[in-house]
Amino acid sequence: MNDQRPMRLSRRRFCGAALGLAACAPRVALGATDAPIRIGTTSVILDNQVGFLHAWRDYLQPRLGRPVTFLQRGSYREITSLLLGDELDFAWVCGYPYVRNRKAWELVALPNYGGKPLYRSYLIVPAADTAAKGFDALGGKVFAYSDPDSNSGFLVPQYEMLRIGIYPPTHFRKTFFTYAHHKIVIAVADGVAQGGAVDGYVWDTLALRTPALTRRTRVAHVSDEYGFPPMVARRSLDRPTYERFRDTLLAMPKDDRGRELLRELNLDGFLAPDDSRFAGLAKMLDFVASRERLPT
Repeated sequence: MNDQRPMRLSRRRFCGAALGLAACAPRVALGATDAPIRIGTTSVILDNQVGFLHAWRDYLQPRLGRPVTFLQRGSYREITSLLLGDELDFAWVCGYPYVRNRKAWELVALPNYGGKPLYRSYLIVPAADTAAKGFDALGGKVFAYSDPDSNSGFLVPQYEMLRIGIYPPTHFRKTFFTYAHHKIVIAVADGVAQGGAVDGYVWDTLALRTPALTRRTRVAHVSDEYGFPPMVARRSLDRPTYERFRDTLLAMPKDDRGRELLRELNLDGFLAPDDSRFAGLAKMLDFVASRERLPT
Protein backbone atom coordinates (compact mmCIF):
# COMPACT_ATOMS: atom_id res chain seq x y z
CA MET A 1 0.00 0.00 0.00
CA ASN A 2 2.79 2.40 0.85
CA ASP A 3 6.36 2.54 2.07
CA GLN A 4 6.49 0.66 5.36
CA ARG A 5 9.29 0.33 7.86
CA PRO A 6 9.99 -2.20 10.62
CA MET A 7 8.92 -1.01 14.05
CA ARG A 8 9.99 -1.96 17.54
CA LEU A 9 6.55 -2.21 19.13
CA SER A 10 4.02 -4.84 18.16
CA ARG A 11 0.80 -3.41 16.79
CA ARG A 12 -1.18 -5.47 19.30
CA ARG A 13 0.75 -3.77 22.11
CA PHE A 14 0.92 -0.31 20.60
CA CYS A 15 -2.71 0.28 19.57
CA GLY A 16 -3.68 2.76 22.46
CA ALA A 17 -3.80 3.43 26.17
CA ALA A 18 -5.54 2.00 29.22
CA LEU A 19 -8.51 3.83 30.67
CA GLY A 20 -6.63 4.69 33.84
CA LEU A 21 -4.00 6.73 31.97
CA ALA A 22 -6.16 9.82 32.39
CA ALA A 23 -5.32 9.93 36.08
CA CYS A 24 -1.54 9.72 35.65
CA ALA A 25 0.35 12.67 37.10
CA PRO A 26 2.58 14.77 34.79
CA ARG A 27 6.30 13.98 34.94
CA VAL A 28 7.50 17.51 34.23
CA ALA A 29 7.17 20.66 36.27
CA LEU A 30 4.43 22.86 34.86
CA GLY A 31 2.41 25.77 36.12
CA ALA A 32 0.11 24.58 38.87
CA THR A 33 -2.69 26.85 37.66
CA ASP A 34 -2.62 25.53 34.10
CA ALA A 35 -5.53 23.23 33.32
CA PRO A 36 -4.49 20.03 31.52
CA ILE A 37 -5.00 19.67 27.80
CA ARG A 38 -7.36 16.71 27.39
CA ILE A 39 -6.87 14.42 24.38
CA GLY A 40 -9.28 11.57 23.62
CA THR A 41 -8.50 8.28 21.91
CA THR A 42 -10.34 5.02 21.32
CA SER A 43 -9.35 1.39 21.07
CA VAL A 44 -10.27 1.55 17.40
CA ILE A 45 -7.09 3.55 16.71
CA LEU A 46 -5.00 3.02 19.84
CA ASP A 47 -5.31 0.07 22.20
CA ASN A 48 -3.54 -0.92 25.42
CA GLN A 49 -0.13 0.72 25.08
CA VAL A 50 0.22 2.86 28.17
CA GLY A 51 3.96 3.27 27.64
CA PHE A 52 3.57 4.92 24.25
CA LEU A 53 1.06 7.51 25.45
CA HIS A 54 3.21 8.24 28.49
CA ALA A 55 6.05 8.99 26.07
CA TRP A 56 3.86 11.10 23.79
CA ARG A 57 2.49 12.99 26.78
CA ASP A 58 6.03 13.71 27.99
CA TYR A 59 6.92 14.94 24.51
CA LEU A 60 3.91 17.25 24.26
CA GLN A 61 3.90 18.82 27.72
CA PRO A 62 7.07 20.96 27.55
CA ARG A 63 6.21 22.06 24.01
CA LEU A 64 2.67 23.05 24.95
CA GLY A 65 3.60 24.49 28.35
CA ARG A 66 0.64 22.67 29.88
CA PRO A 67 -0.08 19.31 31.47
CA VAL A 68 -1.45 16.76 29.02
CA THR A 69 -3.99 14.06 29.84
CA PHE A 70 -4.98 11.23 27.50
CA LEU A 71 -8.45 9.75 27.98
CA GLN A 72 -9.43 6.51 26.31
CA ARG A 73 -12.93 5.23 25.78
CA GLY A 74 -14.15 2.06 24.15
CA SER A 75 -15.97 3.58 21.17
CA TYR A 76 -16.11 6.58 18.88
CA ARG A 77 -19.60 7.31 20.23
CA GLU A 78 -18.21 7.89 23.73
CA ILE A 79 -15.39 10.13 22.49
CA THR A 80 -17.88 12.08 20.36
CA SER A 81 -20.08 12.68 23.39
CA LEU A 82 -17.15 13.94 25.48
CA LEU A 83 -15.92 16.25 22.74
CA LEU A 84 -19.39 17.67 22.07
CA GLY A 85 -19.79 18.23 25.81
CA ASP A 86 -16.51 20.19 26.00
CA GLU A 87 -15.05 17.48 28.25
CA LEU A 88 -12.19 17.03 25.78
CA ASP A 89 -10.05 19.60 23.99
CA PHE A 90 -8.76 17.35 21.20
CA ALA A 91 -9.46 13.84 19.99
CA TRP A 92 -8.10 11.39 17.44
CA VAL A 93 -11.27 10.30 15.69
CA CYS A 94 -12.41 8.67 12.47
CA GLY A 95 -13.42 10.59 9.38
CA TYR A 96 -16.98 9.29 9.69
CA PRO A 97 -17.80 11.04 13.02
CA TYR A 98 -15.80 14.07 11.86
CA VAL A 99 -17.99 14.53 8.77
CA ARG A 100 -21.13 14.21 10.89
CA ASN A 101 -19.86 16.74 13.48
CA ARG A 102 -17.76 19.12 11.41
CA LYS A 103 -19.88 22.12 12.53
CA ALA A 104 -18.92 21.46 16.14
CA TRP A 105 -15.34 20.33 15.55
CA GLU A 106 -12.32 21.80 13.81
CA LEU A 107 -9.65 19.82 12.01
CA VAL A 108 -6.23 20.09 13.66
CA ALA A 109 -4.00 17.80 11.63
CA LEU A 110 -4.10 14.80 9.32
CA PRO A 111 -1.72 11.86 9.79
CA ASN A 112 0.79 11.52 6.96
CA TYR A 113 0.86 7.84 6.04
CA GLY A 114 3.13 6.84 3.20
CA GLY A 115 3.36 10.41 1.95
CA LYS A 116 -0.35 11.29 2.00
CA PRO A 117 -3.23 11.69 4.50
CA LEU A 118 -5.19 8.80 3.04
CA TYR A 119 -5.93 5.16 3.81
CA ARG A 120 -8.16 2.31 2.62
CA SER A 121 -10.54 -0.26 4.04
CA TYR A 122 -9.62 -3.92 3.55
CA LEU A 123 -12.07 -6.79 3.31
CA ILE A 124 -10.23 -9.73 4.84
CA VAL A 125 -11.09 -13.43 4.88
CA PRO A 126 -9.32 -16.52 6.27
CA ALA A 127 -6.17 -17.39 4.33
CA ALA A 128 -7.67 -20.78 3.52
CA ASP A 129 -10.51 -19.06 1.65
CA THR A 130 -8.82 -18.58 -1.70
CA ALA A 131 -12.02 -17.99 -3.66
CA ALA A 132 -13.75 -15.00 -2.04
CA LYS A 133 -13.07 -11.74 -3.88
CA GLY A 134 -15.83 -9.58 -2.48
CA PHE A 135 -18.76 -9.23 -0.13
CA ASP A 136 -21.07 -11.23 -2.37
CA ALA A 137 -19.10 -14.40 -1.57
CA LEU A 138 -19.75 -14.00 2.18
CA GLY A 139 -23.53 -14.29 2.17
CA GLY A 140 -24.84 -16.35 5.09
CA LYS A 141 -21.53 -16.19 6.96
CA VAL A 142 -20.30 -14.44 10.12
CA PHE A 143 -18.84 -10.97 9.59
CA ALA A 144 -16.87 -8.66 11.92
CA TYR A 145 -17.07 -4.85 11.95
CA SER A 146 -14.89 -2.60 14.10
CA ASP A 147 -17.10 0.24 15.38
CA PRO A 148 -20.52 1.50 14.21
CA ASP A 149 -18.93 4.96 13.74
CA SER A 150 -15.85 3.71 11.91
CA ASN A 151 -15.36 4.61 8.26
CA SER A 152 -13.15 1.70 7.20
CA GLY A 153 -14.69 -0.73 9.69
CA PHE A 154 -18.37 -0.05 9.03
CA LEU A 155 -19.35 2.73 6.62
CA VAL A 156 -17.16 1.59 3.72
CA PRO A 157 -18.41 -2.03 3.76
CA GLN A 158 -22.01 -0.77 3.94
CA TYR A 159 -21.38 1.40 0.90
CA GLU A 160 -19.54 -1.32 -1.02
CA MET A 161 -22.41 -3.75 -0.50
CA LEU A 162 -25.27 -1.35 -1.17
CA ARG A 163 -23.80 -0.13 -4.44
CA ILE A 164 -23.76 -3.69 -5.84
CA GLY A 165 -27.27 -4.46 -4.62
CA ILE A 166 -26.52 -6.28 -1.36
CA TYR A 167 -28.61 -5.34 1.69
CA PRO A 168 -26.12 -5.58 4.60
CA PRO A 169 -28.53 -6.32 7.51
CA THR A 170 -29.73 -9.53 5.88
CA HIS A 171 -26.67 -10.56 3.88
CA PHE A 172 -24.76 -12.22 6.73
CA ARG A 173 -25.83 -14.93 9.13
CA LYS A 174 -24.39 -12.92 12.02
CA THR A 175 -22.40 -9.72 12.53
CA PHE A 176 -20.61 -8.26 15.55
CA PHE A 177 -18.42 -5.29 16.52
CA THR A 178 -14.93 -5.75 17.96
CA TYR A 179 -14.21 -2.04 18.73
CA ALA A 180 -10.59 -2.52 17.65
CA HIS A 181 -9.27 -3.23 14.17
CA HIS A 182 -6.60 -5.68 15.29
CA LYS A 183 -9.33 -7.74 16.97
CA ILE A 184 -11.03 -8.14 13.59
CA VAL A 185 -7.82 -9.66 12.23
CA ILE A 186 -7.67 -12.02 15.20
CA ALA A 187 -11.33 -12.98 14.78
CA VAL A 188 -10.88 -13.83 11.11
CA ALA A 189 -7.56 -15.60 11.69
CA ASP A 190 -9.11 -17.73 14.45
CA GLY A 191 -12.20 -18.59 12.42
CA VAL A 192 -14.59 -16.71 14.70
CA ALA A 193 -15.64 -14.71 11.62
CA GLN A 194 -15.41 -15.65 7.96
CA GLY A 195 -14.88 -12.04 6.93
CA GLY A 196 -14.17 -8.61 8.36
CA ALA A 197 -13.68 -4.96 7.40
CA VAL A 198 -10.41 -3.56 8.73
CA ASP A 199 -8.40 -0.36 8.49
CA GLY A 200 -5.74 -1.01 5.84
CA TYR A 201 -3.15 0.95 7.84
CA VAL A 202 -3.70 -1.38 10.79
CA TRP A 203 -3.52 -4.55 8.67
CA ASP A 204 -0.37 -3.36 6.89
CA THR A 205 1.28 -2.48 10.19
CA LEU A 206 0.33 -5.83 11.68
CA ALA A 207 1.80 -7.52 8.60
CA LEU A 208 5.13 -5.91 9.49
CA ARG A 209 5.04 -6.51 13.24
CA THR A 210 3.12 -9.75 13.65
CA PRO A 211 3.21 -11.43 10.23
CA ALA A 212 2.31 -14.81 11.73
CA LEU A 213 -1.12 -13.34 12.48
CA THR A 214 -1.85 -11.61 9.18
CA ARG A 215 -0.62 -14.64 7.20
CA ARG A 216 -3.66 -16.46 8.55
CA THR A 217 -5.86 -13.94 6.74
CA ARG A 218 -6.08 -12.72 3.16
CA VAL A 219 -7.04 -9.33 1.73
CA ALA A 220 -9.93 -10.12 -0.61
CA HIS A 221 -10.85 -6.56 -1.59
CA VAL A 222 -9.36 -3.07 -1.20
CA SER A 223 -11.51 0.07 -1.15
CA ASP A 224 -10.88 3.49 -2.63
CA GLU A 225 -8.78 5.92 -0.58
CA TYR A 226 -10.38 8.10 2.09
CA GLY A 227 -9.18 10.80 4.48
CA PHE A 228 -7.07 9.29 7.28
CA PRO A 229 -8.62 9.43 10.79
CA PRO A 230 -7.90 13.03 11.82
CA MET A 231 -6.99 14.88 14.97
CA VAL A 232 -9.80 17.33 15.76
CA ALA A 233 -10.59 20.01 18.35
CA ARG A 234 -13.80 21.33 19.85
CA ARG A 235 -14.64 24.65 18.20
CA SER A 236 -15.03 26.36 21.58
CA LEU A 237 -11.32 25.84 22.30
CA ASP A 238 -9.25 29.01 22.60
CA ARG A 239 -7.19 29.80 19.51
CA PRO A 240 -3.71 29.90 21.11
CA THR A 241 -4.14 26.35 22.50
CA TYR A 242 -5.42 25.09 19.15
CA GLU A 243 -2.54 26.66 17.23
CA ARG A 244 0.17 25.51 19.62
CA PHE A 245 -1.07 21.92 19.55
CA ARG A 246 -1.44 21.96 15.76
CA ASP A 247 2.04 23.40 15.28
CA THR A 248 3.54 20.88 17.70
CA LEU A 249 2.07 17.95 15.75
CA LEU A 250 3.22 19.37 12.41
CA ALA A 251 6.75 19.87 13.77
CA MET A 252 7.23 16.32 15.08
CA PRO A 253 9.36 15.14 12.11
CA LYS A 254 11.85 17.96 12.80
CA ASP A 255 13.42 16.52 15.96
CA ASP A 256 14.80 13.13 16.93
CA ARG A 257 12.27 12.36 19.66
CA GLY A 258 9.37 13.37 17.46
CA ARG A 259 10.60 11.12 14.65
CA GLU A 260 11.00 8.25 17.10
CA LEU A 261 7.40 8.59 18.29
CA LEU A 262 6.19 8.80 14.70
CA ARG A 263 8.04 5.60 13.87
CA GLU A 264 6.21 3.86 16.70
CA LEU A 265 2.96 5.14 15.20
CA ASN A 266 4.12 3.99 11.76
CA LEU A 267 3.47 7.49 10.41
CA ASP A 268 5.62 9.96 8.49
CA GLY A 269 4.19 12.88 10.44
CA PHE A 270 1.12 15.09 10.56
CA LEU A 271 -0.07 17.39 7.78
CA ALA A 272 -1.98 20.66 7.84
CA PRO A 273 -5.77 20.31 8.07
CA ASP A 274 -7.54 19.88 4.74
CA ASP A 275 -11.29 19.34 4.84
CA SER A 276 -11.38 18.46 1.13
CA ARG A 277 -9.81 15.09 1.96
CA PHE A 278 -13.19 14.03 3.39
CA ALA A 279 -15.31 14.94 0.36
CA GLY A 280 -15.43 11.34 -0.84
CA LEU A 281 -16.42 10.11 2.59
CA ALA A 282 -19.22 12.68 2.78
CA LYS A 283 -20.60 11.56 -0.59
CA MET A 284 -20.42 7.94 0.50
CA LEU A 285 -22.27 8.76 3.72
CA ASP A 286 -25.03 10.49 1.78
CA PHE A 287 -25.33 7.49 -0.54
CA VAL A 288 -25.61 5.02 2.33
CA ALA A 289 -27.98 7.19 4.36
CA SER A 290 -30.32 7.43 1.39
CA ARG A 291 -30.60 3.65 1.14
CA GLU A 292 -30.28 2.37 4.68
CA ARG A 293 -30.82 3.82 8.12
CA LEU A 294 -27.44 4.15 9.85
CA PRO A 295 -26.97 4.23 13.65
CA THR A 296 -27.65 7.65 15.16
